[in-house]
Amino acid sequence: MSVNQPPDFVKRQQQGADAFLGGKLSITQPEKGFRAGLDSVLLGASPPQGVRQLLDLGAGAGVAALCALVHNEELEATLVENNADMAMLAAGNVEANGFSRRATILKISATATGAERKALGLVTDTFDVVIANPPFFEMGTHAPDPARAAARHTDGEVSGWIRTAVSCAHAKGEVIFIHVARALPQLLAAFDPRMGAITVLPIAPRPGMAASRVLVRGRKGSKAPMALLPPLVVHEETGNGFAEPVRSILRGDARLDWHDGK
Repeated sequence: MSVNQPPDFVKRQQQGADAFLGGKLSITQPEKGFRAGLDSVLLGASPPQGVRQLLDLGAGAGVAALCALVHNEELEATLVENNADMAMLAAGNVEANGFSRRATILKISATATGAERKALGLVTDTFDVVIANPPFFEMGTHAPDPARAAARHTDGEVSGWIRTAVSCAHAKGEVIFIHVARALPQLLAAFDPRMGAITVLPIAPRPGMAASRVLVRGRKGSKAPMALLPPLVVHEETGNGFAEPVRSILRGDARLDWHDGK
């Protein structure tokens, strides 16, 4: 495990540890600013079985990639994060959770050019699966905290992230993004020319409610048609309890099943 950034460049910040996957992971995150949660856990549960090489673009503190490593003992992960503070947090979380031999941290922008990525150690046409939770809130007011604003806001199209993801995946690799539901047209416009077997999994807060998030998956080299799955429902009709299978995913007992939306 390494971070391609000098440690003395990184600012110190207040941090707190959070348990994920029923205590299987202990993740240090900033006490202020963007903090990973359900989106990252679902993303980490989304790669198919049997993959060996995973790339997490915009990895933040490393939650999604670490969840994926817990789910698959044979997986190796490369975590790409452009924020120096978060890259160092990800490196610490990888080490603290015992994944130093299976994970590499690279400080690179997800929208860097191919030449820039190559110079910093991120290779193309290599990964079995590329996952990403890109910035959102493309329109509107930036969050007051600079780190939160950087994680939550993007000034351009998500297509730049998708171009990088597709470039880094191998000839039959998969790309999986989680995003706000309103970004679905952008996601599909960028996925469709580059991949087939596009699968959309809407994520709804409660039964009967409109989706607030979407998971979108595509496969390079495939000509299979698009599939729209039944929604994954996060909470039960009343109360704060999680519905199945989300409850099992949060405990670390289950992964996402893309065949039926569960």
